[in-house]
This record gives sequence, C-alpha cells and structure tokens, in this order.
Amino acid sequence: MPLLLVRHGHAGRRSAYEGDDRVRPLSKRGLAQAQSLVPLLSDYRPQRVLSSPFVRCFETVRPTAEALGLAVESIDELAEGHGSDALRLMERMEGESAVLCTHGDVATEALDSLAGERSSKEKESMRLQKGDVWVIQSTGSSLAIVTRLRPPRGAGG
Repeated sequence: MPLLLVRHGHAGRRSAYEGDDRVRPLSKRGLAQAQSLVPLLSDYRPQRVLSSPFVRCFETVRPTAEALGLAVESIDELAEGHGSDALRLMERMEGESAVLCTHGDVATEALDSLAGERSSKEKESMRLQKGDVWVIQSTGSSLAIVTRLRPPRGAGG
C-alpha cells in the first residue's frame, strides 16, 4: 500500500503575503491544482488524508478527502521545518495507504533520504514541484520513491 506524499499547491509568493504565513491560502492556480489531484490520488484508494496544519496544505488535499468521504487530519510532523519528523511518520505508517501533504523543505529532506544512491542530477529531476506527488512504497526494509505523479498540464500547473 502506498504513501502519497504531496507538495502543496501554488500559494503565491511568501514575500507578497501579509500576515501569518501559516494561514496563507492557495492561489486560484493552486485551487485548480488541488482539484486536478482528486482523480490521481483517489485511484490509490487512500484510507487517510494527513496534512501539515498550514492552510495551503489543507486546501490542497481537501477536495480529495471530500471525494473519498474522509476527514483531513492535521499533523504537525508534516509542517515546515519538520523533515526528520515527517520521515519518522512515514516509517511508522509503512503498510498504510494514505495521502500526506507537506512543504518543499520537507519534500527535499525526504528526497535526500529516500532516493538512495541516485545521482545529484537524478535527484534534481525528481524534485516535487507545487502540486506534484510521490508514490512511496516499502521495499521490504525501507521506504522508496516509486514514481512521481503530476496533475495534467493546464490544471493549474
């Protein structure tokens, strides 16, 4: 059963947002990305939807959760600056089928840990863009990135 690690959708530039960054919402483009994730993520039949407590992450996975009749669970381990916590969370969730929405810094730390012996060039090509998803599965003794899913072009991407 896969874990689906999602980088939140487009939320505009942090520097252009006034106020607490934790409540910065998705942009119109990000909302379109969130909608386009519904069929991609739903096909995996996740049993849980977990999100960083930041609004932009919640908004990214809310349409999928609603389509599946699931609640979005707020998980501090997926918040910015919690890469090692997120990795431990994924290890504990091994064998579950779930969507986990997080931030670029957490995804980068996960890539460095899960991509194994791949070259720097390969790792760079695997980086999640906003709204992208990694399918992560157990290799028996550890977790590994199996593939990357991208919303269709024109869907906010």
